[in-house]
Amino acid sequence: MDRIYLILENGTVFEGRSFGAAGETVGELVFNTGVIGYTEMLTDPCNYGQIVIQTFPLAGNYGIIPDEIGVSSVRPKAYIVREWCEDPSNFRCEGNLSTFLLNNGIIGMYDIDTRALTRILRENGTMNAKISKTPECDLEELKNFKAEKAVENTTCSEKREYASSENGMTVVLYDLGSAEHAVKELCDRGANVVRVPAFTSAKEALSLCPDGIMFSEGPGDPIDYANIANEAKALIECGVPVFGEGLGHQIIALAGGCRTYKLKHGHRGSNHPVINTETGKTHITVQNHGYSVDAEKLPSNIKLTYKNLNDNTCAGIEYTDRPVFSVQFHCETLSGPNSTGFLYDKFIENIKKGKVN
Repeated sequence: MDRIYLILENGTVFEGRSFGAAGETVGELVFNTGVIGYTEMLTDPCNYGQIVIQTFPLAGNYGIIPDEIGVSSVRPKAYIVREWCEDPSNFRCEGNLSTFLLNNGIIGMYDIDTRALTRILRENGTMNAKISKTPECDLEELKNFKAEKAVENTTCSEKREYASSENGMTVVLYDLGSAEHAVKELCDRGANVVRVPAFTSAKEALSLCPDGIMFSEGPGDPIDYANIANEAKALIECGVPVFGEGLGHQIIALAGGCRTYKLKHGHRGSNHPVINTETGKTHITVQNHGYSVDAEKLPSNIKLTYKNLNDNTCAGIEYTDRPVFSVQFHCETLSGPNSTGFLYDKFIENIKKGKVN
């Protein structure tokens, strides 16, 4: 395999080997702490514009399982591992990791000290990086890189409808870039889902006669999407039940007057503990984000419902005067824990109460 280089914006250079797709790229360098779930991670639109490090030292040992591949065409720019398995073993396996990266245009890098690399990010914070055939690049240009129009490039392009067998209620799902699993969870609970592009106006959403509104996960800095937060505010003021995950959580928070900020190194992986501030119950969750809601400055009508136990940051909020709540973590996932699916049940119950009233 060819020798390639990873150049960090602070000038640190790592040498490794190439696998998967060949080439050079620039992106935001982040690390994911999941032990399994690399297939889902490599097809998660929340990784738009990023170079992802897998902290677990071995990737690809169970190969590529088609049922675990997301439908979105959005992929991370590159994938970095300590070691990858060339001969995977799993009864559902249909190909290896390198071939998958190659077919999806993802640059792969291995034979690199991912432990040392992750420690740099933990100590100094997330930074930009370049994968290059040579160990030199313009560091000033690298520092100024930003993945533009993250939501614009990952949301659906037009309205799509999904009918439930129960045909009892309608949920308008704002697709902020990662809405596939949310569609399934809602339909499984008897909701007809109308999935709309992220920049759909509140007026247009209300014309669909929704019983509830959901804002999905997605990539990017929430402060760049104040226009979506304004539409969310209009919907919330109408009294319709609202639920959000990931970026959707941050949008709902902004709509209520909360503040957001960039985390030092983000939360990415399938093993993040959060605690319910009311019950004291802890859940192990899947997370993939680089921004957080400021829990120290919540408006009087918004309460903290979940807290991340790793760094005490906000992991969930709820309006005290409206049927509106949101969480930072994924309540539905193909890999990892799934004990927080009850939050979808809570959303459906809010809708049923609204229909009765």
